[in-house]
Amino acid sequence: MRRPDKTRGIDTSPEGLVSPGISRRAILAAAGAGVVLPQISAAQARAAPSGPLGPLSASWRSAETLSLWQGAPPEHGYRALPVPAESPPGFLRNISSPTLHVFRPRLANRRAVLLMPGGAYSFVVGTHEGADTADRLTALGYTVFVLAYRLPGEGWSNRWNVPLQDAQRAIRLVRANAARYGIDQAKVAVLGYSAGGHLAASLATGFAEPVYAPRDAVDALDPRPSAAGLIYPVITLAPRYTNPQSAASLLGPTPSDTLIAQRSPELQVTAATPPAFLVHALDDPAVPPENSFMMLSALRSARVPAEAHFFERGGHGFGLGSADAPNGQWPALFDSWLGQHFAST
Repeated sequence: MRRPDKTRGIDTSPEGLVSPGISRRAILAAAGAGVVLPQISAAQARAAPSGPLGPLSASWRSAETLSLWQGAPPEHGYRALPVPAESPPGFLRNISSPTLHVFRPRLANRRAVLLMPGGAYSFVVGTHEGADTADRLTALGYTVFVLAYRLPGEGWSNRWNVPLQDAQRAIRLVRANAARYGIDQAKVAVLGYSAGGHLAASLATGFAEPVYAPRDAVDALDPRPSAAGLIYPVITLAPRYTNPQSAASLLGPTPSDTLIAQRSPELQVTAATPPAFLVHALDDPAVPPENSFMMLSALRSARVPAEAHFFERGGHGFGLGSADAPNGQWPALFDSWLGQHFAST
């Protein structure tokens, strides 16, 4: 079993293994309700495929990492929290020092993707929404930077700013290293799943928000993504259509209406928002598809270029989708869409 990765500021210790038959939806529900999921033996775990609830992949473990911040990150009050016994080993928690995990293609197209996995702002999914997605995109030529961002409920002051601080710093750091990785600074997209989709949308709409004081030359670089991919994203934080766990983790138990609106990207779209690509399943039980409807409507009202794909089936947390189902087509569609927008830059 893998020991906590103290050098990267991330605790990936499993503290118990989960049956691969348990869905991410069950994990999210259990996390909110305090339910203990059934355990399996170490021998069973070794025999089981990794998948979304399995261990972190070899490509993740071998990826180069970049520290986001020199010294302590903005805000204070971080405290490590107990890792639930049912937490899969690939779900990252207790992130004191956020990092970028760099996945490099064999044949680069000079385009980059800043990837933000989901996890209801309670953990970061390093498996299918992290390494697996990065592997798919590198096969298409992209250099991928997977962001292990800080989790707002782990004691941070001004918790609602913490993920956006990391996102702004991350895209600036990608651009600061453009020559090193052979990428075009004008072709850096952001891609996010679920709560990571909320963070990607928050970066796309709040890239210029002064959420931290500049520290060095990196912070002089443009934090606006060139394009945004939002995959079954949490968008609104208003109670009717939000994912309650994501909203509570980001904002705390009693947020003001003003704070809810400030962190609801559909209310922050302007003509400066970059082009966006949305994907959602209409049967999503965790993040209602109305989230993507609302974002699409706001983008169209602001005359921001947008494309959306709504699948009849898929539920929540389907990642790259199924090869034998329509939702498995979205990565190729996203690549084609990015090609159209990046061709003109």
